[in-house]
Amino acid sequence: MVEKKVMSGSEAIALAVKLCKPLVLPMYPITPSTLVPEKLSEFVANGELNAQMIYVESEHSAISALYGAYATGVRSFTATASQGLALMHEIIPIVSASRFPAVMFIANRALSGPLSIWNDHSDSMSERDQGWIQLFCEDIQEAFDTIIMAYKIAEKENVSLPIMVCADGFILTHVYEPVQIEEQEKITDFVGTYNPKDFLDTKNPKTFGAFAQPNTYFEFKEQVQDAMMEALKEIKNVNEEFGKKFKRKYGDGLIELIEMQDAEYALLIAGSTIGTAREVVKDLRKKGKKVGLIKLKSVRPFPTKELILASKKLKGLGIIDRHISLGYEGALCTETKAALVKEKVNVTGFIAGLGGRDIDRERIRHAFDLIINGKEGVWLK
Repeated sequence: MVEKKVMSGSEAIALAVKLCKPLVLPMYPITPSTLVPEKLSEFVANGELNAQMIYVESEHSAISALYGAYATGVRSFTATASQGLALMHEIIPIVSASRFPAVMFIANRALSGPLSIWNDHSDSMSERDQGWIQLFCEDIQEAFDTIIMAYKIAEKENVSLPIMVCADGFILTHVYEPVQIEEQEKITDFVGTYNPKDFLDTKNPKTFGAFAQPNTYFEFKEQVQDAMMEALKEIKNVNEEFGKKFKRKYGDGLIELIEMQDAEYALLIAGSTIGTAREVVKDLRKKGKKVGLIKLKSVRPFPTKELILASKKLKGLGIIDRHISLGYEGALCTETKAALVKEKVNVTGFIAGLGGRDIDRERIRHAFDLIINGKEGVWLK
């Protein structure tokens, strides 16, 4: 039976994982993702989820065990944040190069130093080039739904890539919101059974993680890139299919256009800040300002064609990055500029929210004022 419950983001994410029925859960706790493995451990202990919890000694071990689980051909899951994700870095590209469709939840948190336990996007953005699909969430319902969609996207034969489902630490993981929980039967029918072709089997021996000479290494990376391009289509397809089955979807799965029908100026944002920006856009439109909002859901693969179409009529586009590529600018700003290099729209970058600093209505209004008046981007402190 479909039911709606008020729950924390962490509980909703753990519940979504449970409904997808992974068989192996290698976990190491780190704030603010800890409540996810705690809840999954409860499900296993109570007999609600038939899975093997592996209590590892570090995040490096967690991602290594995740790799090992997928090498044996079983659906698995883990979660981490910040320095935990950084510690996983050595194994992150090995998972994608092996084409294992792993799903991992990232409770986005600032990287040290100095030490911060609060939210920004520096952890997952620092891993965006390692062959993992990255999907960002605005609210708890979207995080719940995205975990479910992630398994279906990742396990598509023409994709077969791992996915990071990213949600802002504390802002979403520890906040309570109403979440619509779908029936197990419908989720099982939607996600399907995981039946991989490539896994360790004594009857059909295969090699994983092999040494590659210069005459083959190139082709491995080319295959991952080709799969990312396939993912652009499949993310859209799965989002559409999810919408038909559960009556909810998120733009086209890659981006969502908010009040963009006649907009002359817009902001592009990923993550929970979208919720605040929606309210600012409503207020400004009531005052006659032709403003809009582009919600970026898929950071990898990057939706270049969709952004070009969305920006055709714009005079100015501001990019709010909750991360800075030190020595240059926000990574999303750089990539959006590259995507729109042949377009007439003026692209301006803003750095905001580092180390958990609030991105409130006033800061978002200030960003709109700057792009409307043709001013350069600033640190929205």
